[in-house]
Amino acid sequence: MMSQQNEAGRFLGEDESRPYHVHQAVVDSPFVMISDHAGRMVPEKLGDLGLPRDEWDRHIAYDIGIQEVGRHLQQALGCLLVEQVYSRLVIDCNRAAGHPTSIPPVSDGAPVQGNQGLSAAERQQREDAILHAYHDEIERHLARRKLDETLFVSLHSFTPAMQDGQARPWHIGLLHDHDPHSARLMRELLEDEGDLCVGDNQPYVLNVQNEYSVPYHAGRRNLPALEIEIRQDLISDEAGQRLWAERLARLLPLFWEKRKDHM
Repeated sequence: MMSQQNEAGRFLGEDESRPYHVHQAVVDSPFVMISDHAGRMVPEKLGDLGLPRDEWDRHIAYDIGIQEVGRHLQQALGCLLVEQVYSRLVIDCNRAAGHPTSIPPVSDGAPVQGNQGLSAAERQQREDAILHAYHDEIERHLARRKLDETLFVSLHSFTPAMQDGQARPWHIGLLHDHDPHSARLMRELLEDEGDLCVGDNQPYVLNVQNEYSVPYHAGRRNLPALEIEIRQDLISDEAGQRLWAERLARLLPLFWEKRKDHM
């Protein structure tokens, strides 16, 4: 651990942000929320990674709208929220260390010059300073909880269309691997709203090869978990962000009661 701290000290300046921001629980809540792609900060030593300014406003840099949704939702539920504050272009904290897309040299057609030709030591610096530090913080919070009274909620957003232009019809997607039961119960509640197209492992598939956070923190503990993906055009402004936060703040407690009834 000491070597990781030393590496982190060299990578992030003393005045730079830690890789996580913690919104502490203010009530006794079963919900532990995380947001892997909430921020788009870049360590000073990396500059702009060779990307034009407008690329930093795209979905390749962060999950558009999810930081605001998560914060509104945290305030409504009073639960714990741990946000990752650095851009997914610096390192994707929902990928295992060494994953091919962990530090992408190209993202949705955009070359990321600052990520190309990295040495093993340069990759290790980012992993230690950001990836591992963020997940270690989540582990610290989970270690203090009663796991039979915990729901792990991972918040994300997805672009309405990738560079290929193919539209994605889902308003919200529920991703699952070890816990399809929770996804099914939450999908039923969302579909009962009457105005939503709900994706089942869409627009992405959750598994240990593709993702990291839910398998690492919830899967290996067999914790109930939801990975929620909201389409970014629905939460690109404050009105949409509040609307979705209010919807989830209403449905998540209903889901939790429903899940307990089905145990």
